[in-house]
Amino acid sequence: MNIINYFKKEEWSPYVAGAGLGIVGILAVFLADSLLGASGAYENIIGWVGQAVAPATFDNMYFNYVMPPGISNGVILLIGIFFGGMLGALSSGTFKIRTNDNPQWNKMMGKTTWKRWLLLFVGAIILEYGAGIAGGCTSGLAISGGMLLAPSAFIFITGMFISGIIIVRIIYKDNY
Repeated sequence: MNIINYFKKEEWSPYVAGAGLGIVGILAVFLADSLLGASGAYENIIGWVGQAVAPATFDNMYFNYVMPPGISNGVILLIGIFFGGMLGALSSGTFKIRTNDNPQWNKMMGKTTWKRWLLLFVGAIILEYGAGIAGGCTSGLAISGGMLLAPSAFIFITGMFISGIIIVRIIYKDNY
C-alpha cells in the first residue's frame, strides 16, 4: 500500500498515528520553540476579543502577563487541528456534518440535539477548568508532558482515564 492510499484510510494504526504525533511534537519544539498545547489558546482568543469589547475588564495581571491576548502558537494549533481533521475526513471520504447520529447516545438519552450540545458544553467547561488547575490540557500536559517524561503527565493521564470510565458508567450505566 502506498502512502497516498494510507492517508485515504478511515482509520489509521494507533502506532502510526502515535509516531506521527511524536514527530509533530518534536518539530514543534525545533521549529516553533513551543510544546504542543491548546487550552491556553482559548484564553488568548477570549482576551483578544475581551480587550476589543471591554478593555478595562481585560486590563489585568492575567491577560497582560500570564495569558496575553492575540494569535499564539496555541491558536495556530487549534486552527490546524480543525482544518487537519477536516482534511482527514475529506481524504477518507467520511466528511459529513452531523448533529446527533450516535446510536448509543440516542438509545440512552434520546435524539434531542440540545441535550448533547449542553452536555458537551458543560463537559468542555469542566475540562478547561481542570486543565487550568492541572497546568495544561490533554495535549499540553499529557502529550508534551509525556514527551518530557514529566510525572504530572502520567498522573493526569491516569486520572483522565479513571474519571472517563466513571463518567461513562454514570451516563450509560451498563449499556456501553
